[in-house]
Amino acid sequence: MRTFRRWVLIVCCSFLIISGSPTTGLTGGRPLRFAYQDRIGSVMPILAVKKDFFRQAQLDLTSLRFSSGPACAEALFSGAADVAAMGDTAAIIMVVRSPRFVIIASHATGEHRHRIMVRADSGLQRIEDLKGMRIGVKKGTSTYGGLLSALEKAHLSADALQMIDLNPSIMTDALLAGSIDAFAASEPTPSSAEQKGARELTTLGGLGNLYPILILADRRRFSDDSGTLRHFLLALRRAEGEVAAHPEATVAMMAGETGLNPITTRAAMGRHAYRMRMDGEIRASLEQTARFLKDQGIIDRVPDFSACTTAEFLNP
Repeated sequence: MRTFRRWVLIVCCSFLIISGSPTTGLTGGRPLRFAYQDRIGSVMPILAVKKDFFRQAQLDLTSLRFSSGPACAEALFSGAADVAAMGDTAAIIMVVRSPRFVIIASHATGEHRHRIMVRADSGLQRIEDLKGMRIGVKKGTSTYGGLLSALEKAHLSADALQMIDLNPSIMTDALLAGSIDAFAASEPTPSSAEQKGARELTTLGGLGNLYPILILADRRRFSDDSGTLRHFLLALRRAEGEVAAHPEATVAMMAGETGLNPITTRAAMGRHAYRMRMDGEIRASLEQTARFLKDQGIIDRVPDFSACTTAEFLNP
């Protein structure tokens, strides 16, 4: 694990993208390091970085962009990032691992943003047909938690199929090459696979879960600096307004970011609700996921969400 964390730190430093010109602003010359994903659900972070909203909010921000929530989580845990965005499963694992971390907001939700994909010529028709099949999924992600829950609902044990830990970037190629029979992933991976000839088996919706994409902060970094977090979230709120006011421009931006065509991008974005929030509905969804993860033996306890979540920094 120690070696892996060192590797994550190296990756963070190698792939960081600096947003705007350095300013001394609120951070007093110490950059705020933000880890986020290159996913369709990450519209607000991507837009805020591209439009320079963080610098305009007086923040000297260093952005670290990854392709999965667990990578963002490890950047935060290792100290390479101060704030990070990730799905609910990765976020819950983080707050169970250490009281250092607090969930300060959800920036997107989407009951149907995770999908199981198969080859177009596959005979698989229902989730129950996955018994004995090879399915790719990135373990530790929100998709992984949703997949386990969907399998349980279908009375299908995870041990009844071959679950292969794969990065989203190689899932489509693995599927089309026949190395796996199916994969489960969040957008844009399923839509990208559809463009290349794959088809949807099912979504991971219908389980009463919003699958929130959450922002976590390291309490040590902000113990006496709540103003920085408030301005950070204000920049994301500005991005939220931009998404609502200019939907077609946002689609065009995300098409450029993901390589999807605009029609597919629009459909993938339509599986999400982009809104900054931290309310009872989000906490209830987290409670549900945490109880399930504990039952599965992935975490050893359900965290106290009244202690590890806060809406304090969302207030202007």
